[in-house]
Amino acid sequence: MSDVRDDAPSYVSKDSDVQKSEAQQGEGTVWGRTISIMRPRDELYAFWRDFRNLPAFMENIVAIEPVDTGRSRWTVKGPNGDYQWTSVITEDRPGEALAWASDDGDVKNSGRIEFRDGPPGHGTYVRAILAYDPPAGFIGKAIAKLTQKEPQISATRDLRRFKQLMETGEIATTTPPNREPHS
Repeated sequence: MSDVRDDAPSYVSKDSDVQKSEAQQGEGTVWGRTISIMRPRDELYAFWRDFRNLPAFMENIVAIEPVDTGRSRWTVKGPNGDYQWTSVITEDRPGEALAWASDDGDVKNSGRIEFRDGPPGHGTYVRAILAYDPPAGFIGKAIAKLTQKEPQISATRDLRRFKQLMETGEIATTTPPNREPHS
């Protein structure tokens, strides 16, 4: 048997061992995506590095509370309530990459975001990788998919909103801006 591999990102591999090589803590589910954003790499990194900015485009974030310079407490909406964990920065290369892993909490997870210059005139390539163990395993993952709270679905939408926010200064929505509250 040969060990031939292509140059595709490991998170899209059909070989689960190769795919899991992206999981810092051995999580069972790995997701990744790369998008291009027409903004300078340093600007995108600085915006992402200030965790107070993340709820602006991540729709399931309830709160991110800094604990110290390398740790923060996250509260995220899930299919059956809120989940909390403490996240620790495991790698921080200004302007290039940021990686994190959960230290404790309801959902074991880790992730990485990378910023790479695209070809001239094509902005920055932003690569996001998320690894996690869904609460309640396969059943929890299925329920999360049904309720659209599955991290892969949310992260794809979050990256799209990040692109919109950074390129235009706003996020497109179908909700009327002056909508009256429901009573």
